[in-house]
Amino acid sequence: MESMISIECFVNAADTGSFSAAARRMGLTSAAVGKNVARLESNLGVRLFQRSTRKLTLTEAGERFLQEVGGALGTIRNAVNNLATADGHPAGTLKVSMGTGFGRQYVVPLLGDFLQRYPAISPDWHFDNRPVDLIAEGFDAAIGGGIDLSPGVVARELAPAHRVLLASPAYLADHAPLRSPQDLALHDGILIRSPQTGRVRPWTLRDRAGAQAPVTLKVRMTMSDPNAACEIAEMGLGVTLVSMPHAVLYLERGTLMRVLPDWYVDSGTLSLYFTAARLMPAKTRVFVDFMVEQFRRQALAERFSAVR
Repeated sequence: MESMISIECFVNAADTGSFSAAARRMGLTSAAVGKNVARLESNLGVRLFQRSTRKLTLTEAGERFLQEVGGALGTIRNAVNNLATADGHPAGTLKVSMGTGFGRQYVVPLLGDFLQRYPAISPDWHFDNRPVDLIAEGFDAAIGGGIDLSPGVVARELAPAHRVLLASPAYLADHAPLRSPQDLALHDGILIRSPQTGRVRPWTLRDRAGAQAPVTLKVRMTMSDPNAACEIAEMGLGVTLVSMPHAVLYLERGTLMRVLPDWYVDSGTLSLYFTAARLMPAKTRVFVDFMVEQFRRQALAERFSAVR
């Protein structure tokens, strides 16, 4: 009888395409995953993977074996993940990825309420301004945008992902008027580099009628954090372009104002990503429901919309 750990190592390696990715998902070393798969192959008397320096490829026998055990292992995982504590509450470590500023401002304040409802869940929250691979990196859920929907991952839309131009009242009073997107070329830009590429992405503005125009701010300085860019804009040092979840904090305080308020960048949607419902453990299901409820109660979709 093969051990569950050997079969789980095989299935994870097949899902992710490498021992190292399977190891990250399972919390093991790459060597441990490789040894478990090798032991499984030895006991079965067949080769399950063709190995190269770049990737793993299932053999014909490996494909057949994965079809036989993959669904059954998913059922077992689901049963284990849905095991409750003695008093019937969802339990376990909840690994979630979210952007640093967004997570600290909108998710961390909810932690007390969430733990009061679900005291047997242990949050393992990662604050990182990058898209993650839920399956390969072993996340239960992620909040953000631009995450690839790999097999087994679904997205639930939370709010529009709009970006707006901001500047301080003092800056706007002391500099050339901004009446159209073409006027941006005359103004200092506090730009934000992409955490993935390290470069400043070229953005395109649009208005309610569907007209489009490029963002042509002069590069005065470049930041890696949107909250830092907003704080610098508060100092009257230029115009910045940030997502609405960051912008609303300063707009509601009145320390920054919308520049060209009829124009905005539409960069898709802010979504909650998680595994398909059939395989979703109870801890993930209650987190998803909780976040959707909080977005509705706080009207965050409306607050994050640049179209008023």
